[in-house]
Order: sequence, then C-alpha cells, then structure tokens
Amino acid sequence: MPVSVIVMTRDEAANIGACLASVSRFAEIFVVDSGSRDGTAAIAKSMGARVIDFHWDGKYPKKKQWCLDALPFSHDWVLYLDADERVTGALAGEIAGLMAAGPEASGYHIPGRPVFAGRPLRFGAWNSKIALLDRRRASFPPVPDLDVASMWEVEGHYQPRLAGTAGRLRHPVIHHDAKPPYAWFERHNRYSDWEAALMMDGRLESIAVREKGARRLLKRIFVRLPARPLVVFLHSYVLRLGFLDGLDGLDHAIARAFYYWQIAVKVRARRRGPVPYP
Repeated sequence: MPVSVIVMTRDEAANIGACLASVSRFAEIFVVDSGSRDGTAAIAKSMGARVIDFHWDGKYPKKKQWCLDALPFSHDWVLYLDADERVTGALAGEIAGLMAAGPEASGYHIPGRPVFAGRPLRFGAWNSKIALLDRRRASFPPVPDLDVASMWEVEGHYQPRLAGTAGRLRHPVIHHDAKPPYAWFERHNRYSDWEAALMMDGRLESIAVREKGARRLLKRIFVRLPARPLVVFLHSYVLRLGFLDGLDGLDHAIARAFYYWQIAVKVRARRRGPVPYP
C-alpha cells in the first residue's frame, strides 16, 4: 500500500524482526538507526528495509522531524512505528482501505494495545497517538527540552501538529517489547525526568494547549490534577476494567501509577533544591 513506514531504532535487535515482519504489505520501509551495536541494522537490511544512519547533533530538529525533512520518500503518507510495535493484520487492512478511499484527515490516531511482562492485555488503559500522517501537513515543532539531560534524540511524549483534522483508526498496534522488564522501567524513568522538568515551569501545559477539543481540556486538567498516581491507577484498573486481566492488569496499573509517582517525587525534589548542610 502507498505508505512509507519509519521505524526509529537504537539497539533494537530483540524487536526489529517482528516489527518489520508486521509491515510487509507497505510499499516503503525506512529504519532510521542511531549507531546500533547489536546488529539491528544488519537484521533490518536482511529483511529488505532501507537503513538510514542518524547522528543527532544535540539540537533541533530531533529525530521524528528530521525524518520528515530528510528522508527520500516515495509516498506522502507516513506511518511512524517504534521497534517494539507490531501492526496487526486488521490494522494493515484498515489502513489499506483508508488509502484506497482517500484519507479525509491530515493524520490518524492509532490505539496501542500493551503487552506487559510478556502478557497481552485486553483491558486497562491503552495509549493513543497520531502515528499515521500526511507528511505535507504535519510537523513536530520543537519543545524546549534540551536542558533535560536524560532525554535524547527523539521528541518527547507529544503529538505532531497537523494542518487539518485528526481522525481515529479502530484497530490497534501491539506494543510488545521483547526485552526484559527492566527496559520498560529504564525507559519510563527517563521519560519521567522529562515530564518533571517540563512541569516545573509550565512547559508541559503548553504542550497540552496544542491539543484540540475535549482532548485538550482533559490534558490541561490532568497536568494540574492532584494525586495523579492514584487517579491513574483507578482509571486503568477500575474504570478501564484492568482488573479483568487479573494479576497482569494489576501489575500494569501499578506500573503506570508508579510512573506518575516518579514524576511527583522528582518535581518536589526540584522545587526543594539542594539540601542545606550546616
């Protein structure tokens, strides 16, 4: 189908094979690799992907926008995937139908179904992000976050800006990291550094303002919400029926709450500053 897939990688040998196998129906596949040392690039090449080397200079644009600016696309529609994501057959069919009919929106939210600690979850909180977009009508404007030392070359947790409307697809990508669970906690520890830094001076709320409609209102409320870890746990485990996934649903809800607890602790530590010793 006439869509260019972009998979951004760094040391993703554990995941890249399954990811690329899931997008075999797409016409063009780029793997944009940041100096992997575990054979990621070789695996990608062996599976027919076009591997592009990326070396971040520590400035803007970061990796997602750089891809839009620099890759030699053959198609206008782009699907961003993380290496630990897999496109289901149902989602591929839905995208194919959308391309055949002619997309009406500038980009589309795709739900992400999590696999946590090796178990696929049917319930609980799923994520959603604009991952399918018309590159002519989309961009990732800079968020001033170069001061956050633990962040890196890829844009943080915010949506692209669209010149037009955003639609929504029904079928999910499967978010399945084949690495050990420590990788999830390591990654979210870094993300929580980023979010805590941006909460300190209103930068996080400025990202929420970019959203549209009800999503914008909910994001702005959530940024200011007290007791966010408890709210996140109840949302995932109770409201979104995570308890129906048994112990796995409980683990995922606690892990999500732990992420927001980390943010709260880091914000308080930043506000208090260094401890004065006599």
